[in-house]
Amino acid sequence: MVPVTLVEHRLRVPLRVPLGGRSSRDVVLVGGPAGWGECSPLPGYPADPDRCRAAAEEAATLGWPPAVRDAVPVNGVVPAVGADVAARLAAEWLESQGTGGPVTVKVKVGDEGDLDRVAAVRAALGPGHRLRVDANGAWDPETARRRIGLMAAYDLELVEQPVATLEELARLRRVVAVPLAADECVRSMLDARRLAALGAADVVVLKVQAFGGVRPALGVAAAAGLPVVVTSMFETSVGLAAGVALAAALPELDYACGLGSASLLATDVVAEPLVPSEGRLKSRQVVPDPVLLAELALDRSAEGRG
Repeated sequence: MVPVTLVEHRLRVPLRVPLGGRSSRDVVLVGGPAGWGECSPLPGYPADPDRCRAAAEEAATLGWPPAVRDAVPVNGVVPAVGADVAARLAAEWLESQGTGGPVTVKVKVGDEGDLDRVAAVRAALGPGHRLRVDANGAWDPETARRRIGLMAAYDLELVEQPVATLEELARLRRVVAVPLAADECVRSMLDARRLAALGAADVVVLKVQAFGGVRPALGVAAAAGLPVVVTSMFETSVGLAAGVALAAALPELDYACGLGSASLLATDVVAEPLVPSEGRLKSRQVVPDPVLLAELALDRSAEGRG
């Protein structure tokens, strides 16, 4: 077999809104014969860096599996910011999509100001639009039950990862009325099978990098046997393209996907960022812009990995 030569670019990408106290994301872009991939483990999120690298190399060397749809619905994201900023971000998302129909916004929760943030976003959206929250496993089961009860007044579509484990999620699902989604507690095919056996969630959330690529993620989705929400790890448009490819290849797609996060970057790596229009993202290849690569570079690009 002829070795495949890959090109790497190590970048620091500034964020428009701080994420976990950080104002930028460190990213490795990998280019190969099939296109471009991204390796960018998210600090604080349980993703194996080797799997993130595998996802980037899948994109660069194999490309994507066949799609069954040419566009996917996406949601906006409101990070853990003050209520005023949260309302502004939600209003901007609503205005930018201009669908005339319902849009979806996900709000990060699990901190002291989360209830005010959720209330502000619902007020900014008004009725008829979908609102979901994501606690990233921050709550213990009793706190989760109480907080979900309070937030349910704002007409929640679902709650992502309210508690840390599959067992806690399964117990919580029996005592709350809002649909629950599993994210961080599903990291492997074995986890997906346990999720299904426990009846622990209504939805499973998948991130391409966390599973090592689009194809492994499709296998996890099949094992879970649940509706899927594909979300980002706050990647550049290169990484988002992989998420769109996964969502486009799923047999069914019942929920908007968390792939509208390019708007949270102060600078992207492509001339035409992968941003949604009318609440949808089209599946397409993206190519980094040489000028932006130079501006954002942490070091010189290196060739020869293969």
